[in-house]
Amino acid sequence: MSTPSTRTGLQLRSLARANGQLELSLVSVSVSDPLPEEVLVRVEASPLNPSDLGLLFGGADLSTAAYSGTPARPVVTATIPPERIAAIAGRLDQSMPVGNEGAGVVIAAGASDAAQALVGKTVAVVGGAMYSQYRILKADQCLVLPDGTTPAEGASAFINPLTALGMVETMRREGHKALVHTAAASNLGQMLNKICLADGIGLVNIVRSQPQANVLRTLGAMHVCDSTSPAFMQELTAAITATGATLAFDAIGGGPLAGQILTCMEAAANRSATTYSRYGSTTHKQVYAYGRLNLRPIEIDGNIGMAWGAGGWLLWPFLQKIGPAAAQALRARVAAELKTTFASHYAGNLSLAEALRPDAIATYGRRATGEKYLITPQKGLTE
Repeated sequence: MSTPSTRTGLQLRSLARANGQLELSLVSVSVSDPLPEEVLVRVEASPLNPSDLGLLFGGADLSTAAYSGTPARPVVTATIPPERIAAIAGRLDQSMPVGNEGAGVVIAAGASDAAQALVGKTVAVVGGAMYSQYRILKADQCLVLPDGTTPAEGASAFINPLTALGMVETMRREGHKALVHTAAASNLGQMLNKICLADGIGLVNIVRSQPQANVLRTLGAMHVCDSTSPAFMQELTAAITATGATLAFDAIGGGPLAGQILTCMEAAANRSATTYSRYGSTTHKQVYAYGRLNLRPIEIDGNIGMAWGAGGWLLWPFLQKIGPAAAQALRARVAAELKTTFASHYAGNLSLAEALRPDAIATYGRRATGEKYLITPQKGLTE
């Protein structure tokens, strides 16, 4: 009989207490031997995605953050405003691991052929709790990376690439012909721009500064609108008219931007109208919020007619909706274009302990375009 493994590893945890206090810390967790269909992955890289930051910070006011512990085992505490407690009621007083996706090397496997075939392979994985030194996962949760691909290159192989492809697939399935995308200079936005250029799809990119606009134009983007420009609404209407975009994906979430997009879509539709209607154009316009970079309420106002919709969009429900075969086709494209279309870029990398330093949180906590960071759980740590 084999002896059970006694391996342990560090894991980053987020605890939101019912008394309104958030606590971030590193805990030592035991790592079991993999079951027959499982593998043990030594996690080498995991991105700090906006969706991860929501779970990590739990709605806390980071201006109240206090730091204690040791350099190797830091502890961060912060206050969660009372008005945000109800939104996270389901996780209160539960210590939660963080990190949706990542990549690493399979160092052990269960007895099944599928699991054993992955031993020694560099894989991208999605399954939560990736801000950990080690993760046990099902073999079918792993995407074997092409030869010569590093864990850092494959760390973001799921969420951003599949989200970008999912936007295009949603457009096709809902009968639209072109897209509008906000926060468009992000890693995800750059991927979407490359997809649309390759597939001949009209794309209107909305950014928040001229340097961000320059990044996209360097990549060949044809329509880039800076939301800080005094002529933003006119420029956005012109770009929507040129592309025929009637579908938007909004990473900002709160504030007036979704309403501004719908207003410009309506204005573009009315440019070709031959008769007046007090109900506006009959062209259906749709905005999906898929992020909440702005936590304010979504403000929809202006002349948008009556043929419009606004709602939320998430990757995992979308993949379930389209079914395993269609989802696998998207994953296959990601694997084939991982170093080109779906290449990610990072401002730097952080160890698990470094991710809890005040300067690091102040930087990646801003969720600023071009400041995406990578957690490297093996950095500065020993088994």
